[in-house]
Amino acid sequence: MDLKIGKLSKCQICNHSPLNKIINLGNITPCDSLLRPKQLKKRQKKYPLNLFRCKKCGLVQIDYVVNPKELFHVNYPYRSGITKDLKKNLEKISSHVSRGLNNKSSKLVIDIGSNDGSILKGFKKLGFEVLGIEPTNIAKIANKDGINTLQEFFSYNLSKKIKKKYGHASVITASNVFAHVNKLSDLLNGIHNILEDDGVFVSESHYLGSIIERFQFDSIYHEHLKYYSIKPLIKLFEKHNFIFEKVERIPNYGGSIRVYARKKSNKFSIGKTVKNLLKYEINKGYYNDKTFNLFSRKIKNFRKNFTKKIINLKKQNNSLIGIGCPGRAMTLLEYCKLDNKVIDYIAEQKTSLKIGLYTPGTKIPVKDEKNAFKSPPDYGIMLSWHYAKSIIKNLKKKNFKPKIIVPLPKIRFLK
Repeated sequence: MDLKIGKLSKCQICNHSPLNKIINLGNITPCDSLLRPKQLKKRQKKYPLNLFRCKKCGLVQIDYVVNPKELFHVNYPYRSGITKDLKKNLEKISSHVSRGLNNKSSKLVIDIGSNDGSILKGFKKLGFEVLGIEPTNIAKIANKDGINTLQEFFSYNLSKKIKKKYGHASVITASNVFAHVNKLSDLLNGIHNILEDDGVFVSESHYLGSIIERFQFDSIYHEHLKYYSIKPLIKLFEKHNFIFEKVERIPNYGGSIRVYARKKSNKFSIGKTVKNLLKYEINKGYYNDKTFNLFSRKIKNFRKNFTKKIINLKKQNNSLIGIGCPGRAMTLLEYCKLDNKVIDYIAEQKTSLKIGLYTPGTKIPVKDEKNAFKSPPDYGIMLSWHYAKSIIKNLKKKNFKPKIIVPLPKIRFLK
C-alpha cells in the first residue's frame, strides 16, 4: 500500500488485479498547481485521470500517483479556514471527538495535514495540547495563529521523533487527507506507533456514496487517490491492527464520512453504525458494475450538455465568470474544455491565496470578488456549487445581479 509514483495496475488496498475502468477523464493538470503571471507561457505537466474500481475489495480509485511534493507544494494555495461553513464544521470535530475524554489539559491531539489549524483551534479551546503536521507554507499561518505546527509530511519516522518529544497522542485526526496519501502503510504504522492504547484515530474523507448520489464527479482529481466506502475501509484497518469502530455521515465538502478507528484490543469492536452503512451500500449497489456504468454515462452526457449551453451563451456575446475556485473546479473546467476564452475570470473572496493566480490548464485569472460587483457579468457559473446555498445567500445580501448557473448535480439557471 506504499505506492510508487506513476501508473498503477493493482488495487491500492488489496493488491488485486486487474481493475475495472469506470471512466477516463483525460490528461488533467494537478488542480492546485495555479500559475503566476510569469508562468503562463510555460508548459504545464498533465497526468492521466482515470477512475477504476476493484472488484475484490470494492475500492474506487484512480490509477496514477503524482508525486506528493508536486501536488502539495510549499506554495499550496488552499486554506480550509476561509470557507465559513467548512471552518465551523472543522472546529466542531473537537466537541464530537472529545466526549468521554478526561484530563484534557494533559491530552495531546495531533492533526495530520492540518492546513491552517482550523481543526486544532477547536481542541485548543477545550484545553488540549495540540500539534499540527502540515508540509506546505500554510503551516506558517497556523504557527502565527498560535497552533504549534511542524512543516513536514507525516511518516513513521516522524512519528518516532514526535513520540520522543511529546509522548503519545490521545487523538489523531486527518480531515480530507486520508484519501490523498500514497504511502498509506507508512502513515497507518506511524499513527499506530504514536497513538495511546485507548486513543482514537479520526479521519474524514469525501464519501463515495455522496459522489454517486449527488453526482459529484468533479471531486475526482489527482490529490484524491481513493474514494472510500465501508467494505474497503474495514479491510484496510484490519491489515494495520485497527478496529473500524464507528462512522458518521457529515456535510463537509459536499458529503463526507467521519471514521473512528481504534487499536485492536478486546475493548473495541466493529460498531453498529459501520455495519448499517455497509448494508446501505450493498442495497444501493455500490459494489455492482451497473451503478458505475450508469455513473460513467451520466458524466459523458453532462459534459456534452453543459459545454454546449456555456458555449452557446458565449456565442451570444454574454460575459461569463466563475464563482469560487475550489480544486474540484479544475476537473470540471478541463474536462469540459472551458478556458480563458470562454470564462473571463473566477471571483474569489478577498482572503483567498488564489487571487492574482491563474487556473492550471485553462489559464483563467482568479480575481477578488469585488470585480463582480463593480462590473457585473451576465452570468456567474457556481464552481463552488457544493456550497451554493450559503454562497448565493451571501451574494443576495450584497445585491449580486447576474444570473447564476449551478452546474451540478444538475444544470440549473437561477435569477
